[in-house]
Amino acid sequence: MFRWLPWKFFVKHAARRYGVLDPANFLARIRRFAQPSEVAEPLELLRAGIVFHARGLVNTKAIQHNLDWVWPYWVERQFNPDDSSFVPRAFSFSHINLTHRNWTAVGRPGVAVYPIVDPRGLVTPLHDGWSLDFWIVGDSGQSLLPSQLDDHAISQQLLLEPELVVLTHGEIQGKRIELATRMSPSATCISDIAARSEEDGWLVVAIRPYNPEGIQFIQELAFHSTTRSFRVNHEASVRFSDSPDALRLAHYAEGDVGLDLPGGDSRQEIHCEVGMATGAALFRLRAGTTRELAVEVPLDRDLRSLRTPADPALSWDEALLDQARLDLPDARMKFLYDAALRSLLLLSADELVPGPYTYRRFWFRDACLMLHPMLLCGQLDRATRILSTFPRRQTFAGYFLSQEGEWDSNGQVLWIAARHAELSGEMPGLEMQQALKKAVRWLAKKRLPSTGLLPAGFSAEHLGPNDFYYWDNYWALAGLRAMSRLWQADGDPFADEAQKLAADFAESIRKSIDTIPPARSRGAIPAAPGRRMDAGAIGSMVADYPLQITAPGDPQVMKTAGFLLDHCCHQGGFFQEMIHSGINAYLTLDLAQTFLRAGDPRFARLIRRVAELASPTGQWPEAIHPRTLGGCMGDGQHGWAAAEWIMMMRNCFVREEDDELVLGSGVLPEWLAKGSEPAFGPTLTRWGRVSVRLNSERLHLDATWRGAAPRVRVALPGHLSILATPGQREFPLLPI
Repeated sequence: MFRWLPWKFFVKHAARRYGVLDPANFLARIRRFAQPSEVAEPLELLRAGIVFHARGLVNTKAIQHNLDWVWPYWVERQFNPDDSSFVPRAFSFSHINLTHRNWTAVGRPGVAVYPIVDPRGLVTPLHDGWSLDFWIVGDSGQSLLPSQLDDHAISQQLLLEPELVVLTHGEIQGKRIELATRMSPSATCISDIAARSEEDGWLVVAIRPYNPEGIQFIQELAFHSTTRSFRVNHEASVRFSDSPDALRLAHYAEGDVGLDLPGGDSRQEIHCEVGMATGAALFRLRAGTTRELAVEVPLDRDLRSLRTPADPALSWDEALLDQARLDLPDARMKFLYDAALRSLLLLSADELVPGPYTYRRFWFRDACLMLHPMLLCGQLDRATRILSTFPRRQTFAGYFLSQEGEWDSNGQVLWIAARHAELSGEMPGLEMQQALKKAVRWLAKKRLPSTGLLPAGFSAEHLGPNDFYYWDNYWALAGLRAMSRLWQADGDPFADEAQKLAADFAESIRKSIDTIPPARSRGAIPAAPGRRMDAGAIGSMVADYPLQITAPGDPQVMKTAGFLLDHCCHQGGFFQEMIHSGINAYLTLDLAQTFLRAGDPRFARLIRRVAELASPTGQWPEAIHPRTLGGCMGDGQHGWAAAEWIMMMRNCFVREEDDELVLGSGVLPEWLAKGSEPAFGPTLTRWGRVSVRLNSERLHLDATWRGAAPRVRVALPGHLSILATPGQREFPLLPI
């Protein structure tokens, strides 16, 4: 009955009565900017956006009226009118972190729980929770507050062995603080602190009602002297290795506890209706003497929410056993590779997620692109486990659903399933086979009869509004081709159905691109049939990398890459104008892969630039602010970016084409400095496991072929190309 009621009439009448916009008319006009689609925007993203901006509204109320508080780093920068990060807020709908979305997770490879540390040492132990900050307050009133320190007064680094540790060091006016944050084998977040002051003062461990996204309410705060711990919101404890020498507590009406330190307060518990309680444990510092302290937060709350039991006993040494190793004289690039490997292990402890905080949820797109380097680098068992969960995410109709309205997922799952089979030498199991065949038939039904392309969709959201994206269709084509080859080799008659559908997709894509007026395409491939060339065309580059639908150096692909390099780059990296509005590390590396595959030397400068853009802890946010170089989009530690760095390093040494193995085609000249021996491996290929080692004079190949050896070509930049003879493992490097 309700659908027959004239709701639009009622809404329009109410809007006129109260003098506001008619929402139905307003939404209709907005939708005219996109192609008609069955899903205007994925519900999951709408839900996430509502939660995100709801917090932004709370930030609006909490922050700008209380700028005398000690706030996290991003607020201290973004609300400072003298700072390049300053964001005017007169008409801002909400106050959110737009300029310094950077953090680093600490954890263990068998635990899907991710305490994060911001660039100034602020620790958020629980997912989307409150935080701990660490200060020094001198008796003279001078303070060391890490979030307020200039860049020259603070440094941060990530230690990788024997476990992940974020080290933060701050020093100013005779005060020094060193913080080391990690996760213990008992799944406890631990911060070890060493504080020193040249005057008497206090080390302050402050409990803060915020995190790197904004306000996170604290209503209840109580100290228990018998356990030397604060209990926060009845959900977690903050334990101290020593008993505090003093305590300070405050509720919102009293202001920040930091406003009156050391002050005087005999309370041991507090309740705040607003949810802005703050607390501090104070530890006496004597001039010239270092005081050490350990602060622990058991992560039981987050552990209870896991779908599968955590395995904190799994060590990093065990998880990294037999992983592909990169040896380089460039310590920075090697560190970035090692950090990226650990990021993928962290983010795949349970389901595979693209980030430890903002993006701690599943997307097929990110999962498939992260699974690929996991497979290549030796994480076969873990990748197999994750891939085996995909069928349960498939709808009855055959759609691999993570977000409605994104039509790339079926092609991506077909493609990564085929790569898994190629690299492991094992066909998918029965359940996966059935799911893949359903996925093929879903693609057949989903194509539009008028164009043969997939419907308009939201696709990879950074490409623009709903449209008939070539990105979606290229993934479908590549997935169908890859699985049809496997089914054909296995004698499965379903190969014919998949092969025919792949041919239909290929023809539809070709016809669509051919009908684009040259004035609009410029000889390149735009994001969609009706689009002019713009930054969204980066999605069409997937035809070259990683899908290899086109041949190396394909003219249309190179025209597209040239356009993107000339018109869509900023400060040496690809600048995604749409949504991300920042320099994107993983898309810059995708461009580099195309130039590498084509033998175009421009790949090298893109690699070097991405290395420069990494944070001191070796992480990339999803997009990088062009002025502050802080994160301006997405998660502060982005799994897709880590995955692409691994792929870039691997392909510089070992790259697969349809009919040959290409060695050394991306080795940078500085890696061949006298006395150095850059190496990579072992890495899986479709022909077997290989390792490459070289010096300035020769390249050595170690290989264990699974069947017949492939054609092998050595293509070191600036050197003569060498085609291997059967069984050849040593190759002289002859400069051109």
